[in-house]
Amino acid sequence: MKSTLLSLSLFLLSAPALRAQNPEPKFIADTLVVQAEGISETDPDVATLTFDVSSEEKEMKTAYGKASQAIQKIVALADKNGLRKEDVASGVLTVTPIYGGDRKKRAKSFVVRGQIVLKVRDFAKLGPILDESVEDEITDFRSLSYSLADEEAAKERAVAQAMRRAIGRARAALDEKGQKVGALRFANLDVKRLVGVTQYSMSAPSQVVEVSSGGPWTSKKAAASPPPLPQPEKITVSATVQCAFQIQ
Repeated sequence: MKSTLLSLSLFLLSAPALRAQNPEPKFIADTLVVQAEGISETDPDVATLTFDVSSEEKEMKTAYGKASQAIQKIVALADKNGLRKEDVASGVLTVTPIYGGDRKKRAKSFVVRGQIVLKVRDFAKLGPILDESVEDEITDFRSLSYSLADEEAAKERAVAQAMRRAIGRARAALDEKGQKVGALRFANLDVKRLVGVTQYSMSAPSQVVEVSSGGPWTSKKAAASPPPLPQPEKITVSATVQCAFQIQ
């Protein structure tokens, strides 16, 4: 008998705990849930140019000097075309020794590599910069991308449009019943990533041409000419908002 009473007491005590772990869904009365989308299309206002610099020589000092000169040439070219100092970024130059198979011996040559990135806000400057940047045998154009200087502003415009549409749809739905939109009870917002950022890359190595000067044929590496520039497309930002309004 005591065992039966103890079992019954345990069951009665555990029942509230089970209900607490699995609460019943609660529905808010007098609430209208509306979902709407907003889109912001903007012309890009920043072009990002990326250049690779690579120099290989028997002497490390010579290779490093040529790579440094190539970097400084791009910096001077940027200054010539009116780019701001903060729109020019160059990383450190890295040195890699090249061995002929035996690392215990002296390196046969040294390769110095680096990269420089330019942010161009006047797209008319793109052509002149590209034309002058790849005239040597050290600098290679790698990529061009178009983007927005102020991405947050584009996102805010998309969100604002989504909210206006959500409020408009809520009013249209309640007007049919002679009711009005009340306070916003909650909102769920999702802003999608930028769509339409144009990027063009050039991965082909510099061309090698044969040159004759009255003697034996010799090979000379010629800088590859930059390809035609792609036309920038509008950049689209989309936002989706789900709102719950009080019904008055």
